[in-house]
Amino acid sequence: MAAANDQQLLQKVHNLSDLELAALLSLISREHCLVSTSPEAVDELTEELRLIATRTFGLAPVIISCHAHTTLDDFAARLLLAPPPQTTSPTANSNSSNNNGRSISPYRTRHLSPQHHDPSTTSPTGPYFLPHRGGSQRSNGGPMTLSSSTTAAASSAQQAPPPPQIANVVIAKHLDCAPLAVQIQALELLRTRRIFTRTSVHTAPKHFLFIAAISADSGGQAHVTPHLNDFFYLAHWHDPEEGFAYLDEEYDGSDIDDDNDAASTDSSLSVVKRSGSALSSSFTAADGRSIHPPKPAPGPTEGKPPPPPPPVFTDSEVAILAQLTQQVQVDVEVTRYQTNIVSFLRMHRAVGGGITPTATKHFEQLMKSLAPLHGLDYVTPSLVGLAAKKVYLHRIAVVRPERERSMQWGSELAAVEAILDGVGPEDVIEDVLGMVAAPP
Repeated sequence: MAAANDQQLLQKVHNLSDLELAALLSLISREHCLVSTSPEAVDELTEELRLIATRTFGLAPVIISCHAHTTLDDFAARLLLAPPPQTTSPTANSNSSNNNGRSISPYRTRHLSPQHHDPSTTSPTGPYFLPHRGGSQRSNGGPMTLSSSTTAAASSAQQAPPPPQIANVVIAKHLDCAPLAVQIQALELLRTRRIFTRTSVHTAPKHFLFIAAISADSGGQAHVTPHLNDFFYLAHWHDPEEGFAYLDEEYDGSDIDDDNDAASTDSSLSVVKRSGSALSSSFTAADGRSIHPPKPAPGPTEGKPPPPPPPVFTDSEVAILAQLTQQVQVDVEVTRYQTNIVSFLRMHRAVGGGITPTATKHFEQLMKSLAPLHGLDYVTPSLVGLAAKKVYLHRIAVVRPERERSMQWGSELAAVEAILDGVGPEDVIEDVLGMVAAPP
């Protein structure tokens, strides 16, 4: 039974898109990711990520559109989910107002009209405030106080709504365009999993994913402020030519509906409909009369929106993959291969920075997380190369020609500029993977 469940889980993984895999790997490691695409497709990317959060993982997302004038208060407010609508029971509604639609109060209003005045409850010469007798009631026509049950019902109807919560998935569009203070606040949220506002402190939920959606012509050009950039677990550049799975599915479905509507309209004008068809919803009696089946009685859920479909990946399945990651073994030869890649990246002539200790930690963590997704309990050299491409894509900073290492020994600036022209992080990673020998 366990083997069958593992095969079913692997089949789900193999059906995921690249964007879904990036989100899944981040959720497994409880880290966060940076996703980029071409500038004209960033809106579609953001919407696709929102659908991935709700449909693939069943998590509540929010989208934050950042710009140069985004303030700290705006950023903090948009992290929170909208509060659920308050529902008040009919009993509370009936107890919270009297027959005239006025709220219950132990005090008489100054402007109580004569038609609303009840002479049986107070005398014309009585005091303005009705006396309170601990819920007792006078039998001589004196003032009557509220009972404890009525007071409890009125107080329960006026209970404060629950405090707003931070969304499970935060999609920060154009985070690189936000001011430095906003990006530092985002870094503090990722480090401490909480954010301070002027009035309260909000804590991130257990399943929390922060995705920076950035527009860039290539993955190596997508980055944010250095400290926040180094905190992101992995990076992925999505080619718009590959499409967006959920958006394309909705687009194709709308086209099919439009075609069906047009076809049914045209056919109703030109095709003669036959009665008594085998697929008809009516039945034909022996004498030729049409007998229609009775309409079903309306159910209790009629008129309500259908419940959302279950997510592709549940929280328990993500936890299973995280547990399998902890059991992955790494051979000493594979560890040496990983260390050589880090050393060659650091010493590459085109690299000006980005090979940090945090990147090395994420490098080891990602190559272990990739193994269970391929049905393995050990790390292969190919998984090491794949992890290197995702971990260092947004981290590598290409050196400026005047700061290139060989300039210290008399290299000509024009020659160095020609060598570094057009070189990006993708080229550096491919160059290093070609130089470092993989273990057999």
